[in-house]
Formats: sequence, structure tokens, C-alpha cells
Amino acid sequence: MKSKIALVVDANTSEELLVKDADRVVPIASITKLMTAMVVLDAKPPMDEMLKISEDDRDLVMGTISRLHIGWTLSREDMLHLALMASENRAAAALSRYYPGGRPAFIQAMNAKAEKLGMTHTHFVNPNGLTNENVSTAFDLAKLVRAAGQYPLIREFSTDPRYTVTIGRYQVPFGNSNRLVGRPDWDIEVQKTGFTNEAGRCLVMEVKAQGRSLIMIFLDAIGTLTRYADARRVLMQLAVAQKK
Repeated sequence: MKSKIALVVDANTSEELLVKDADRVVPIASITKLMTAMVVLDAKPPMDEMLKISEDDRDLVMGTISRLHIGWTLSREDMLHLALMASENRAAAALSRYYPGGRPAFIQAMNAKAEKLGMTHTHFVNPNGLTNENVSTAFDLAKLVRAAGQYPLIREFSTDPRYTVTIGRYQVPFGNSNRLVGRPDWDIEVQKTGFTNEAGRCLVMEVKAQGRSLIMIFLDAIGTLTRYADARRVLMQLAVAQKK
């Protein structure tokens, strides 16, 4: 595996098929948004409520840009869809701001959820991962992926290849940040990508392959295609093992 950190676990038996530095605590970038989605859905808010992007949703830490303009209004469902599928940072930020008690309460709920899931080496300080202080391990993220897969909307939205939102008279198309989504040779149950310079290129997924459900964690990869190539290598090795 070329990713610096890797973990592949059978989701049903917990058998570890691949372990590479899986207990190292590292920044996790937008993998964060799986936790953000769970905290939003746990609160059972009205998904058709309209949320407005505000100045408070700008990324002032890493200076990233967004296709969601200040002042645009989308439903909570659309915000969640874009945060999971297209890794929209302002959407995740807006979702946290509209949480009961605001963003501070949301961050507290993220860390409480992590503790409940047994993610003992995980800590969150913001809802979108645009910080080096959102940290975890591959072992903890396997727990996150397993938990996220229990939410039908997370499964649906994170694996949607593309989605178009209507904002006023504009139709704004978005694509999935994971290039494997929608390919006929991949059966992805839930997924999330992430990238910052510090975290490297990250990918977490639950995938059905060779009659098994596999949780795959690849962190701190260098190069745009490395994490996807690692995932393919796992499936190839599994197919070879099945034939023996």
C-alpha cells in the first residue's frame, strides 16, 4: 500500500485484512463530515428548513473557496447532500451553525458522539475538517464508517455520483469527490474523501466485494490517485485469494 496509513477490516467479522500504522493519530480533513452528518441527523431537525450561507461559514483557516456564495439559501437536506457528496465546506459549516445551541454545541456533540462510539483517539474542533486539529486514527475511523453506514441518508448522499441544486433561477451541478463512485465495478455502501496539505489525500469507504463487506481506510496518501489505487489493490488481492 502506498498510503502512509491503511486499514481494511471485514465489517461483519471485524477481521483485520490490512493494518499499516493504523493507530497513529493524524489530521483527517473532510472525513470529519461523516461525523457532522451523524450529529445533524441525530438531532432530527426538519430537513426542509432553509439555511442561509453566511460570513461565518467562510474558511478563514486554510483559505479554501466554495461554490456556495454568501447569502445563498438551501434546504438542510441539500446542505447535507452537498457536504457528503461534494465535500462542500460551507454547507457543513452552515449545518453546524443551525444546530440547537449553535456551532459550539455542535462541536461538543461531535466529540460526545466520538466518545460514545469508542473513538478514544479522536478530537474535533470544527465541522468540515479545514483544520489540523481534527484528528483520529484509522482504527477509530473504521468505527466512524461502521456507524455512518447505519444512516440511510448518509449512505444515499455519500454515494450519489452527481446532484444539482436550484438556487433562485440558477441550476448548480455538483459531482462526487470520490472518483470510484458510480463505476460499475464498485459497490460502495458509504464513503468520504478528504484532503488538506497536512492530512494528505484520504479516503474511507465501506465496500461490498467478493461476498464481503469491507471497511477501507486510507490516510495521508501523496498523489491524487494513490488512495484509489490502494483500494483497487485490496480488491485485486482479495479476488486472487478467493480463487486459491
